Amino acid sequence: MAQYQIEITPDDNDTFLITCPDLPEVTTFSEKLEDVGFYAQKAIDEALAARLSRFEDLPQDSTGKHIAQPSLLISLKVALIRELKETGQTRADLVRALGWRRNQVDRLFQPRHSTRLDQFDAAFRVLGKKPVVELEPCA
Repeated sequence: MAQYQIEITPDDNDTFLITCPDLPEVTTFSEKLEDVGFYAQKAIDEALAARLSRFEDLPQDSTGKHIAQPSLLISLKVALIRELKETGQTRADLVRALGWRRNQVDRLFQPRHSTRLDQFDAAFRVLGKKPVVELEPCA
């Protein structure tokens, strides 16, 4: 699953400023330290959604003292577009391989579309991959 380093800076009004070096557009805040992960995830989701909708490059995963992960849906969409690029394929190639209409394939990458898991399974399968889900303790 995608993950990005976040920076948490105490602000002068008893809040915490949250930024992400890999996604400069991510700037949000939290009133409580224990809520930083929630707000970071929401901001990262929005930044990645904007990039996905414009088919822009997505930053690679990063690590650091503090990390945040996008939602599972956004993570799957990010993984799919990364896999397409890594294999040198395009959305048109995916249309042909799946035998779907172009708009069906385009919805796989639309951040606000609730893509079904079986559709992700099919898309990854034609790319020679399968998604694996792991559960981790919440931070």
